[in-house]
This record gives sequence, structure tokens and C-alpha cells, in this order.
Amino acid sequence: MRFTTSENARAVLLPAFDNTTLSDSTKRFLDQGGIAILLGESRSEYVAREMSSERRQHETLDSIRAVTEEARLRSGRLLVAMDQEMGGTCRLHDLVPQFPARHELAGTSSAEIEDIAYRIALAAASANVNMFLSPVLDVLTGPNPWLEGRTWSDDPEVVARLSAAYVRGVQRGGVAATGKHFPGFSTTTGDPAVDRLAVNPLSLADVEAMHAPFRAVIDANVEVILVGPAIVTAYDAQRPSLRSSITVSKLRDALGFKGLVMADDLDSKATMLGDSVVEVAIDALNAGCEFLLLADIGTQLEDVAEGIVSAAQSGRIDVDALASAAERVRALSDRYAPNSSDFPVANPPVAIIAPSR
Repeated sequence: MRFTTSENARAVLLPAFDNTTLSDSTKRFLDQGGIAILLGESRSEYVAREMSSERRQHETLDSIRAVTEEARLRSGRLLVAMDQEMGGTCRLHDLVPQFPARHELAGTSSAEIEDIAYRIALAAASANVNMFLSPVLDVLTGPNPWLEGRTWSDDPEVVARLSAAYVRGVQRGGVAATGKHFPGFSTTTGDPAVDRLAVNPLSLADVEAMHAPFRAVIDANVEVILVGPAIVTAYDAQRPSLRSSITVSKLRDALGFKGLVMADDLDSKATMLGDSVVEVAIDALNAGCEFLLLADIGTQLEDVAEGIVSAAQSGRIDVDALASAAERVRALSDRYAPNSSDFPVANPPVAIIAPSR
């Protein structure tokens, strides 16, 4: 089946919203080629690293299943993403089995983490959730107002071992895992969501010394790796990581990642640096990102989709590269289709068609 440029532009977008109701903009997005949604959390929940008492009281797997079924009927295929971190943000709160407390995680065996992750994935998949934006692979070595409270060990080898177990468990249970946030943010000068000048200023040696977790999840056949929102000066002192072809090429070439590359929040202040979200989306695609996370607010979703279409028509984005990225997102959706009885374990990702950059 051939898809239009408009459909491809929507297939590479992952709109996020913090409730279990589809907005009119998301409905149009799904009707016109979109195939993914992120059921997120409010800013206050994100900062607290905990879902609100109101959400815990009223949200159920049935209410999540209802919105995902509505979305799937509109799109025909669907990726439903959520944050479900070890020791950090757990969007599914007490609707699923729980990981050990943060202070206990480092001493937990790989087998136990894999088993818990598997059981969490089975519960999530019962509500059509088939993608987790987890595990967090960053290892903190200094101040980090963005990731503080979302990491659980300062030993990269421990994070590597248990993150690989997490990936094996959730993917065996029918949920695609997403390792984040490449190339690693061991320290930042601010919170990228709200601080324009949030950067990781560490040396190349210090950045790459913390890459064991990324290598471990790649070896575990993680489906997706998310590229971070801020500048890592050791790789590219001018462009935020998700807008940097230098940074994305490190993930592809130096670490050998063959899966889907996702861009973190397009509308973070440290990512935009005063540009429009449309310009960020174009840069991210041209840098090698294939799946773009953004908030469903106002007209932003439609503006970005149409901006990508216009860029493809004018030659600012390679049409074939856009089509390839969209097809890889669709392939991931199909591999983790809700109610599938044959979830892939360690399935090699589909072959890469190298885009022009």
C-alpha cells in the first residue's frame, strides 16, 4: 500500500496528552494517517514523579482500554506509549505490578526485574498499551534538575544489567521498550523543558564512560532509543541532541543501533532555542530521527504535520527518507499489534533504508 506524504508526515509523530480523552486535533490526526499516541501525565505529576490521587482513584485499565480502542478504530493500527520507569515516573501507577522501591533496585536480580517487567507488560498490553518510554539509561554524576528522582544507581554497569533485563521482560510481554536519553545526561545546567540554556557540559570521555547502559539495551534488542532534548557539548556544541546529525550518527555508527530513533519533546525550550516547533521537527528528521514526540496543545499537532508536508514538497526534507521513517514506525506498530499472540522476543528490527541527510 502506498501512503501519501501527508499520511507519512503524521505517521512519524507521537502526540502526548495527559488524560484518557482524545482531543479533536488528535482525532483528526488519527483519521489522516497518525498511528501513535502517548498517554502522558500532567506537569505536576511529572515533577512529583507520582500520579495524582485523583488519577489513582478514577483511572482504570478499562478507561485506558476505552481510549485506545477508540484511537485504534480511527487509525487502523496503533502504538500506545506510556512512561513506566524503574524508580521514576510510573504512568500506570498501581494498575500493574510494582517494581521494588528505588533504594532496593540496585540489589535486585536481573531475573526478578525481567519477571516483574514481563508481568507489567502483560497488564499494560491488556489495555492495548504496547510501548513504554523506558528505561532511563542516564547515570547521574552531578546536578540534574531534569532527571533527579528518575534514576536509581550511580553505577553504569548496574544500570546496564537491570535495564537490559527490563527490555527483555517488557518486550517478551508484548510492549516495545524505549531506552532514553541518548547520548546521556549525567548532569545538566537546567531542566530542558523550561530552561533554554540547559546543557550537558561534560567531556567526551566522561559522556562515553556512561554508555554501558545504552550498549546493554542495544544488545538486548531494544526496539527504540530516544535522543535527548538538550545540547551535549562533547558531541555538538551548537545543536540540541535530537536536532544534531552528529549525535544521531554516533548512535547509529559508533553504537550500532539498528532500531527506531525517537526524538524527545520537540517543544522543550532547550530544544527549540527560540525556533518554531516546525523547524525543530524538520531538523530532527534531517538529523536522522524517525519518530517525533510533541505535546498535543492548541494547533501544534496540525501545524507540525503540515510543516513537514511543506518541507517535503519543497525539498527541505527528503521525501523517500520521510516515507522510510513512516514505514519503520508502522512496522513497529504491526509487530506489537494489540491482542497479537506472537509477540517478538529479540526480533531484529527491520532493515534500515539510509536517508539523505
